[in-house]
Amino acid sequence: MINNVKYKEFYEEHKNFSLRTLSEYYLSPGIRCKFDLLLKNLGSERKFTNALEIGCSGDSFLYFYEKIIHKSFLDIAITPLKQYIPKIRKLQNKPEHKMHPICVDMVQLPYQANQFDLIIALDVLEHIKNDKLAVKEISRVVKSKGIVVITVPHRKKYYTQQDKIIGHYRRYEIRELKGMFEVNGFKEIRTFGIYGQLMKISEIQAVNPDKVEKNLIKLRTKYGDNPVFRSFWKKFVKFCSILMKLDATHRSIRSAMNIAMIFQKKM
Repeated sequence: MINNVKYKEFYEEHKNFSLRTLSEYYLSPGIRCKFDLLLKNLGSERKFTNALEIGCSGDSFLYFYEKIIHKSFLDIAITPLKQYIPKIRKLQNKPEHKMHPICVDMVQLPYQANQFDLIIALDVLEHIKNDKLAVKEISRVVKSKGIVVITVPHRKKYYTQQDKIIGHYRRYEIRELKGMFEVNGFKEIRTFGIYGQLMKISEIQAVNPDKVEKNLIKLRTKYGDNPVFRSFWKKFVKFCSILMKLDATHRSIRSAMNIAMIFQKKM
């Protein structure tokens, strides 16, 4: 197992990652936009037996995705994984459904080969220095004909100081990403935009990242403590997410700030 202490500490200390919760869908227009578009393109009624989300943080897409018997949640930071413990306890009387959180580095996955029929890795590969090894590991643990869903920041020309602040080694071009998966035995099923040009608003974090992080913590606290504010904020997030989805789906894929790609493992 790789013991990357410095890498782990970065995500534990970065509160925008470690303090994310399962309420993030209702807190963040971006998260809601992303999850809705993924559900639409993956199919909310599709059934899987054994699924893994790599880099789940605390705002897991897999948690919201139904029709799955066994769900495994993997992250390099331990803090966001703690919130899954009470959820697991609730499932003790439902042996047909299981949840497994684990804290490890994804470049050496602690699973046997051909174990999962669905793997989710949302905004993860750009955080991995050796992304080719990460894709190789994904290929190893996914079953034949299994599905892999990824999202990544798109277009190298869009790389900014904001990418550096949140730990991005790179942004991707579609051809590059497709090639990386093809050499590991995958075929591309679908590629679509997740965030359009409206996502450039996130670059304001680069001006004063500490202040933005503190404001996000305050927002989460107020959302949890104030029912009136929570009701208002949910409506605000729903409206903004609609605008973001329109921006993502009606623009050319070449101008998308973030993209999603769905792959299937060949025989």
